[in-house]
Amino acid sequence: MPLDAELGKKMLQLITSRYDDRHWRKKIEKTLSLPQSGVADPVQQQIFVYLKIGLKAYKSFRADPDSWIIGGYATKEVIDRAKFQPKQVGSDITKDDVAFLGADPGAEVDAAWWDEMLVQWFDMPEEEKLTEGEGEEQPAESTSATSSEGKSTKA
Repeated sequence: MPLDAELGKKMLQLITSRYDDRHWRKKIEKTLSLPQSGVADPVQQQIFVYLKIGLKAYKSFRADPDSWIIGGYATKEVIDRAKFQPKQVGSDITKDDVAFLGADPGAEVDAAWWDEMLVQWFDMPEEEKLTEGEGEEQPAESTSATSSEGKSTKA
């Protein structure tokens, strides 16, 4: 189940306020590596994607893992650009939508909160768990496909 608006706001505040704290850099990098589908609010999702693209370091054409520019002037520049020129984040983003960036989310946001946020990011609601039961038909189809492949290799 994706993050709701309040958790999404705290997550974005965490990324944009604690990037200079060496204790949070790896956690921020991990958060940026997560899929954008984990953020439910469309405005926050646009901000997350903007930060994800803006903070991604140059990546070669090889299959290297992503690296991030976390800390220092470059990070501050990406965040300030989002705050003062919100149209670069998205055409329908206003200054009010990005006003909270850079503000510390508070003392309740600690390592335990971050772990809970990750669980929430990947937690599936009950409806999706029920539809997974319907997806059990797919392995039956794949076994029939492998048996037909086995027949063709024998010929």
